[in-house]
Amino acid sequence: MKDPCSCTPESRGSRFTLVARLGILAAVALPLAACTSAVKVAPFEGAETEACHAVGARWPSQVGPAQWRETAVESVTVAAWGDPAIIARCGAVPPGPTTLPCLDIGGVDWIMDELDDGYVFTTYGRSPAIEVLVPDAYETAPLLLPAFAAAAETIEQGPNRCS
Repeated sequence: MKDPCSCTPESRGSRFTLVARLGILAAVALPLAACTSAVKVAPFEGAETEACHAVGARWPSQVGPAQWRETAVESVTVAAWGDPAIIARCGAVPPGPTTLPCLDIGGVDWIMDELDDGYVFTTYGRSPAIEVLVPDAYETAPLLLPAFAAAAETIEQGPNRCS
């Protein structure tokens, strides 16, 4: 039987690549979560705000087929679901105008950026922004976004909208 504590970056598959590429696998979170199945993710700097705590109180219990997972940090501003993990974080710097696809999903605008191994969705026109990372193991990634509507709607929509 494989030792559950013997994971390496190579053994984590696409989740590691997605997490590493976006810089959310925090070296400081690794020692805090040694040998647990908790998802290693770090909050955005400055995420401990009233707005992000309101978002965290509204994270969904399930995202598509993915069930809620424990994270390696004790912050309501981050959350994870499934394996490989879908990761959400509040506190991102709101994106400005972009040429990336912008989707209106149930009244919440999301910018979609394709990665080598998944997608990153960022709310558009809300400050602070919410970022959702979806590994490519989940087909039709945009169809998972309605689960985040209640959390995103706790942050007021500003004047920037998808056109």
